[in-house]
Amino acid sequence: MTDTDNDPYLWLEDVTGDEALAWVRAHNEPTVDALTGSARFSELQDQTLAILDSDDRIPYAARRGAYLYNFWRDAENPKGLWRRTTLESYETDAPHWDVIIDVDELGRTEDENWVWHGGTVLRSTLTPGENPDEQYRHALVSLSRGGADATVIREFDLVTRTWVDPADGGYALPENKSRVSWIDADTIYVGTDFGEQPDGTSSLTDSGYPRIVKQWVRGTPLADAPIVFIGETTDVAANASFDDTPGYERHFASRATDFYNSELYEIRGNEKILVDVPTDAAASIRLNWLFVLARSPWELADITYPTGTLLVFDYAEFLDGKRDGTVLFTPDAHTSLADFSFTRSHLILTTLHDVRTQLEIRTLGDWRPVELAGVPDLATVSVLGVDPDVSDEIFLNASTFTLPSTLLHGDTSAGSITPLKQAPAQYDASGVTVDQRFATSADGTSVPYFVVRRGDIESGPTLLYGYGGFENALVPGYSAVSGRSWVQRGGTYVIANIRGGGEYGPEWHTQAVKAGRHKVYEDFAAVASELVRDGVTTVEQLGAQGGSNGGLLMGVMLTRYPELFGALVCQVPLIDMRRYHKLLAGASWMAEYGDPDNPEEWEFIRPFSPYQNISADAEYPEILVTTSTRDDRVHPGHARKLVARLEETGHRPHYYENIEGGHGGAADNKQSAFMSALAYEFLWETLTSTK
Repeated sequence: MTDTDNDPYLWLEDVTGDEALAWVRAHNEPTVDALTGSARFSELQDQTLAILDSDDRIPYAARRGAYLYNFWRDAENPKGLWRRTTLESYETDAPHWDVIIDVDELGRTEDENWVWHGGTVLRSTLTPGENPDEQYRHALVSLSRGGADATVIREFDLVTRTWVDPADGGYALPENKSRVSWIDADTIYVGTDFGEQPDGTSSLTDSGYPRIVKQWVRGTPLADAPIVFIGETTDVAANASFDDTPGYERHFASRATDFYNSELYEIRGNEKILVDVPTDAAASIRLNWLFVLARSPWELADITYPTGTLLVFDYAEFLDGKRDGTVLFTPDAHTSLADFSFTRSHLILTTLHDVRTQLEIRTLGDWRPVELAGVPDLATVSVLGVDPDVSDEIFLNASTFTLPSTLLHGDTSAGSITPLKQAPAQYDASGVTVDQRFATSADGTSVPYFVVRRGDIESGPTLLYGYGGFENALVPGYSAVSGRSWVQRGGTYVIANIRGGGEYGPEWHTQAVKAGRHKVYEDFAAVASELVRDGVTTVEQLGAQGGSNGGLLMGVMLTRYPELFGALVCQVPLIDMRRYHKLLAGASWMAEYGDPDNPEEWEFIRPFSPYQNISADAEYPEILVTTSTRDDRVHPGHARKLVARLEETGHRPHYYENIEGGHGGAADNKQSAFMSALAYEFLWETLTSTK
């Protein structure tokens, strides 16, 4: 086993070191030579880029005052446009878009490889007679170099269309994993790297996120801004925000003690009032109510509420110690609460019933169900755009594996919603079938998975996709890229809803963390085995794909279950689980995987740390490993070291590292199309070749 003390490849963790980058280029070249020369690769790349750049895509938007804002990339604008329009124009087939920021032009002007990371717009109170545009004038824009998580934050004036010069009091922060939140036009909360503190501690957590939050008044030095909240270095992050709901203005602060536990406080002057809910619960305060989603059994007044229950309390009474709550949702063996959100008058519950979406609307206060007509049946539906302080306006997105996305718009008070925009079909799904099946895992658990394929395909090349972590549910949805690059060409596409995700609520996740991690891999292996047993495919024609935590899943499939697969695509992966907590944001994930420095926890991590379990004697499936130099979330050293160790032990992996791209692996559509085509070409070549 390779351990930290005898790891010969630590030098590959030097992200931009000359020697490490020379190694990267030397490994990129043969992969490019082997996989990009065919007509099929060119077709895959061109088709994918056409999908990503298509003008027929739905331009999803968020309302800010009178305007709908959208960020858009296409062939002419690869880095993108931040733009806006009115609802009246948006409802037409050809909206008139008013461009606010052209990221490509900004990059050219400033000679920077800017990648858009979002804009936070302040809502101000208008005085009588004031221009309505003044209400949403101030924006804090986040720009990343090359797609990294770390961003530069700069203030932009939406009325004058200019950057606000720091010399004139404009807010600006250098590249960091900063967190900012507006309080008013002249005040923000900011968490960033403030440097070493007087007591010798860092202003960042061990995970690299802000530990200290300051209240920064415009025109004053950031160094002089008063500290309003401090977390511990062992926390994941600390944060503060201002709730500007009219009549309910409040200041809040929180500290995430680990990835799944946090403490929430209301700040009243110098007083910090703990909102005393379980630290693993999800708490949300809206108007005079406190909503709590229990993520473990919660005992109140001799009643134990099961994991996944949503309760609502009178917020002021809760702070006074009263615990008289109303149950709004109770899970069952097949149904979980995926999300909840608000309009001005209503609570919207999004539930999953055997991984199929259902919506339920409740009136705020009396919690009576109300009808919302027009929501499609048997589709995955998500709430996209609401401003509960302003109206009951709602935008929904609906899609299935075979039906492209539909954007719906309406009003929860009116009780109906209607289609506003429909994305075009990007592949021929007329004969495609979708089956939901259930595999039996090693401990007897029934694990759902979806099989998507043309009706004329009985058996053949099959791609199994999985994630299995951080309570992230994989729900049915239209994927033009996998549809055109895989299904339309005759491949079978499978989504595995393994434990570790959120498909059946918090317990589907919590039973597979730390010492229960083996259940994730047993579930995925069970699905793979059943696909072969049922004749959907053969071992030689079965490929699997996953990224990030799903990349770790692929690493475990390689080292623990190599006999089940013909090919693996391992993207931006975690691999060295002995050192993951020491690399970039890795420390924030110890609540998911465990602490490798704790001998007892290392014992259950060790069997599923791919780097420590590579063997020269094993017969591994073909593998393509990809990552990004600019990924500052999952360290690219994981992928590099996996490949180096495989080569040392006599194996021949394929490797490609994008010099840009961040954790998503690509910084623009052209790079995304290349990375996608690389994976699909590898899979087609490997799974359809004669063995």
